[in-house]
Amino acid sequence: MVVNAERPGHSLRPGHSESPGYAENPGPAERLRNAGHGRHGRPGHGGVTTGSAQDVARRYQEFSWREARGRSGAHEELSARIGQDQELCELLAGSLPAGNKQQPQLLLAAVRHLDGPHAEQGPRGAAAYGRWREWTIRHWDRVRDIIMRRGTRTNEPARCATLLPLLARLPQPLALLEVGTSAGLCLHPDRYRYAYGNGYGAAGEPGPGHPGGHDPAAHAPLVEVGAADSPVVFHCQVQAPVQSSVPVPAGHGASHVPTRLPEVVWRAGIDLAPLDPVAEPADLRWLQSLVWPGDEARAARLSAAVDAVRAVPRPRIVRGDLIDELPALAAAAPAGATLVVFHTSVLSGLPYARREEFARLVRSVLDGRDGGGHWISQEHHSVLPWLPLPAHHTPRPDDPRQLTLALDGHPVALTDPHGQSFRPL
Repeated sequence: MVVNAERPGHSLRPGHSESPGYAENPGPAERLRNAGHGRHGRPGHGGVTTGSAQDVARRYQEFSWREARGRSGAHEELSARIGQDQELCELLAGSLPAGNKQQPQLLLAAVRHLDGPHAEQGPRGAAAYGRWREWTIRHWDRVRDIIMRRGTRTNEPARCATLLPLLARLPQPLALLEVGTSAGLCLHPDRYRYAYGNGYGAAGEPGPGHPGGHDPAAHAPLVEVGAADSPVVFHCQVQAPVQSSVPVPAGHGASHVPTRLPEVVWRAGIDLAPLDPVAEPADLRWLQSLVWPGDEARAARLSAAVDAVRAVPRPRIVRGDLIDELPALAAAAPAGATLVVFHTSVLSGLPYARREEFARLVRSVLDGRDGGGHWISQEHHSVLPWLPLPAHHTPRPDDPRQLTLALDGHPVALTDPHGQSFRPL
């Protein structure tokens, strides 16, 4: 959905004035006022520090414009409406701690998790938003409880498709240690099956499977690899290298994808709030709630990936801070295996100084290990600004959500956040 201020019920760009259709405030306003109006630096619900309603509104508007636009029309519209709803923003600012607990995706997922109105496809239009809003206010204690107990760390197992080209070419066997592992599904790259397609178009334009391309199911894969009995297949399009400015011959992309699975002999992870979707149905339900409305394919991949690892031994997952726990957990990796520390879309939640501290720690841990090891990061380039892109080659400005896949601090590819494309650098 294209955001258009001239159409009622659509959002404006952040910082612009209110658009028609977003000012409706159905439901009892006194519920909002009784919830408490915390302000930045002042105690709100339970004595915690809260942000201002204006900050919350701006955050939802930014989320609508920069993250949901083009990915989920339902979330784009809903978050834009919330950003124009002053009283609801006062409720959020006054009863939730400032910071991560005020993330838009956390509220939207919590309401879906509790089977709020329009949970499957999201509320569309003013009347549907009114029902969603009234229900959320009426059940606010339950919604807030979910928000305070849960986090937005998704676990997208399809990211293994973009990790596999690196994992398969490292010295085998591997000891995998994932930072920010969530449910640990990406610790099982050898349990899934993969289909790598030729995503090349003329002059490096996106091909099948890439946003703006064609249906990937209609394009024969270049390479299929993985467990033959896996209940899930991850499709990934290999696109033209960034430096390519001419059409790429058919079949050339096969050199960038693996022809075998890695041999994994040890798996471990670190997370502040680890999940176990195999043993805990509530954890699986929460992960499914984080999938955006209308993305049935991603929800199906998640469930199938859980089924793929249901019968195998659980990885060792440590609850705690990534910097505090990394040295001891890395030291437990078996001798003779190549230790691989990896993470995807994790470091954006850390202040810059902590990111630098983490980078130094990873290098120190690997340098101090007998036989060394490797560091694979898959983050937005702005999160790791010290990563040098190859000269004159930068991510395409029309696809700002792409991640930079790096091996030992050296960028090697641009990847889709959900593992659906791999573009060599």
